[in-house]
Amino acid sequence: MGVKISVIGAGSAVFSLSLIRDICSAKNLSGCTVSFMDIDEKRLNDAYALCCRYAKEMKSNIVIEKTMDRIECITGADFVINTALHVNYEMWRRGWKIAQDKGYRYGGSMHIMHDEAFWINYYQFGLMESIYLDIQKVCPDAWYLVVANPVLAGITYLKRKYPDSKIVGLCHGYNGVFAVAGEMGYEREQVQFELSGVNHMVWMNHFTCDGKDGFKLLDEWIEKDAPAHFEEIGYCSWTGPKPVDLYQRFGVFPIGDTGNPGGGAWGYWYHTDDEIQKRWKEDPERWFKEVYFEGNENMIAQISKAVADENICVTEMFPPVYPPHEPMVPLIESIACDIPRVIITNILNDGEFVQGVPKDFEVEIPTLVSGNGIQGIRCKKLPQPIIAHILRDRVAPVLVELEAYEKGDYEMLLDMIMMDPWTRSEKQARELLDEILSQPELSEMKEHYQKRMPEE
Repeated sequence: MGVKISVIGAGSAVFSLSLIRDICSAKNLSGCTVSFMDIDEKRLNDAYALCCRYAKEMKSNIVIEKTMDRIECITGADFVINTALHVNYEMWRRGWKIAQDKGYRYGGSMHIMHDEAFWINYYQFGLMESIYLDIQKVCPDAWYLVVANPVLAGITYLKRKYPDSKIVGLCHGYNGVFAVAGEMGYEREQVQFELSGVNHMVWMNHFTCDGKDGFKLLDEWIEKDAPAHFEEIGYCSWTGPKPVDLYQRFGVFPIGDTGNPGGGAWGYWYHTDDEIQKRWKEDPERWFKEVYFEGNENMIAQISKAVADENICVTEMFPPVYPPHEPMVPLIESIACDIPRVIITNILNDGEFVQGVPKDFEVEIPTLVSGNGIQGIRCKKLPQPIIAHILRDRVAPVLVELEAYEKGDYEMLLDMIMMDPWTRSEKQARELLDEILSQPELSEMKEHYQKRMPEE
């Protein structure tokens, strides 16, 4: 068929391979065109070469293209996927080190000790918006799929500014539901669930396994099997003692990155010192080092090896998975081929799908996706304490961050830093902000806030 899917930031070979794997398995997308774009020529070439081999091994007739020109990539597109990161990993880590030296810790620190830190978000907002504006010029009917973080703040920003836009955020954290069910011995196809909240803070509030009450089964598992499970697992687990404690505290289960490092390791009280973390089998600093950075580096090394050796079977290294564990291809297939499905997406809460969250703020919920587009589904009300935590720890900082960004207001950005659980004084927060803005790579950001900065 004539569907064209454009991928901005395709040099992330792991993401691109995952996307091509799922497209090759989607019979309804047979013959589609996938256009890869990245500013890193080597990474783009590696991802392109490997994905072409993957499609060939799968005997797929999809067409894969590559370009370093964004306009060329999206021309004629039906779907544009943004997986790009503007700030490099080194600036992430240097910023975190600056913050650690000033007393900030991993755990509950979404806008500082996390991959949605304010100096990363600043550049991501600009990139996300510039891609959208290009889409409006070149392929105005295309759907814009925001996969790169910050999905939470990005969708809120874009959809408030462009309310009629065909923009949706996607995250795979909902797969944590299947991890929970798997520990109890149930397969994906046996599970029914509902989750809701905001991105990186979603809670499962309906759960059945093979038609049985999943929460009752979960309570039995916690009583009988969880202690042995906790002894066997490593750290920062989706089914570890911390998520279980949150479930027992609030009555709904934290899913995916809600309590894990990828979502800021909420809540901070499990991370107040190293001994507390050890008690809860949590270590977000180690997780970022070993799982995120070293894990990605190892995967990149494997990919580079596979690119250099054409005797390596790519489909054995990265076997097909069905149903897909990523939401991009099912969503594309549902819209392009009018195949109704319920898919977890990130949209604006304009239908009050999550009661208690502002209507002009992003929510992550089940949505009905079809040829008619994306319609949100009103969810079961979350417990009031959960809504209170969402408003305090997710909504409030993002609203302040976006206001600071749109006004270029230094003092307001400082106010957002003051909301971090590890800020102990204005002096600490101001020193952090000033040192971050002094980094050479962040000169554009410093200039953006310069008009409202205090005189040096």
